[in-house]
Amino acid sequence: MISLAGLRVIDAATLFAGPSAAMMLGDFGADVIKIEHPRRGDPARGHGASVDGVGLWWKTLARNKRAAAVDLSHPDGQHVLRRLVERSDVLIENFRPGTLERWDLAPAGLLELNPRLIVARMTGFGQVGPMAGRPGFGTLAEAMSGFAAMTGEPDGPPTLPPLALADGIAGLAMAYAVMVAIQARERTGRGQVIDMAIIEPILGLLGPQMTAYRALGVVPRRTGNRSSSNAPRNTYRTRDGRWLAVSTSAQPIAERVLTLVGRPDLVAQPWFATGSGRVRHVDELDEAVATWIAERDADEVIARFEEAQAAVAPIYDVTDIAEDPQYAALGTFLDVPDEELGTVTVQNVLFRLSDTPGEVRWAGRRLGRDTDEVLGELGYGAEEIAALRGSGVIA
Repeated sequence: MISLAGLRVIDAATLFAGPSAAMMLGDFGADVIKIEHPRRGDPARGHGASVDGVGLWWKTLARNKRAAAVDLSHPDGQHVLRRLVERSDVLIENFRPGTLERWDLAPAGLLELNPRLIVARMTGFGQVGPMAGRPGFGTLAEAMSGFAAMTGEPDGPPTLPPLALADGIAGLAMAYAVMVAIQARERTGRGQVIDMAIIEPILGLLGPQMTAYRALGVVPRRTGNRSSSNAPRNTYRTRDGRWLAVSTSAQPIAERVLTLVGRPDLVAQPWFATGSGRVRHVDELDEAVATWIAERDADEVIARFEEAQAAVAPIYDVTDIAEDPQYAALGTFLDVPDEELGTVTVQNVLFRLSDTPGEVRWAGRRLGRDTDEVLGELGYGAEEIAALRGSGVIA
């Protein structure tokens, strides 16, 4: 049994946030139909590394999706979408507000065609407000959320992440929102519209910054690898040149770390009993931990930390991840047969269910690979499909 078998999802979004949500639904059995422009395709096809012009990021982002190429700006393409909506459960889109309405595909009209439809709208700034009509990307969310202002060294510039962080967070949030709406539909029998702004979900991961600001006037500052909530928390270099990360979020862990590095006298200080107290003495704590680690090789440090039941981990790059036994035990990566590349390695589903596990059934497909199959399921005949292809509406 597959959790979401029988659920049909139309992925009409582009790039990362909306398609990520659709990917997660597809991982657990939803029939995801990816709608792309017949000539341009999803821009994500061209992002990142490629092999012979075939994008590798696409192979993960579009996995478990059937690829249909339909021009939704054309009246005949809009007719295709309406027919598809009549037979689907979820539509995920990220066009600028007003675009669907201009195409006569407004959510209200789509819900008249299918009252059980869930319309998941993903935009940079949401459907209302003074910035609603602006183009929005995850980078802008990382800037406007306070993330960049909090990230980097204290004397350095605000720092953006080297990845689509806000998009990924919004994708997770949208997958959750869709499942909430599906559960609500089980009780009410009705679909609804989800309005998600990419600038919002990332705020939740930054902690109660607004709560603290309104209550105390606290403005978060850049602290590098240190934490504003507990100490010591940093990256430390070993004698053999490797970098390790140490966390002491829990009080017992902090006590074990400082005892291990030979400073039980610091543990006995009254200020050591709270995270905020340790933060006020972070330089002293960091010096103690950094000195001890710098005198030892990484393997010894990790072994000693494990013996003390203290939290430490090596700083990995992808070569380390590829060889790590823990990831291997979890089955975090797998090789998937692919029509274009033969075999491609992708990350597995995000979590394991004991009774209804997810599965990567195939990697992202070439543009328009399943257009004929999808239109055939909607009742289009071979001559109609050929006519649509001849006029450039589909590919």
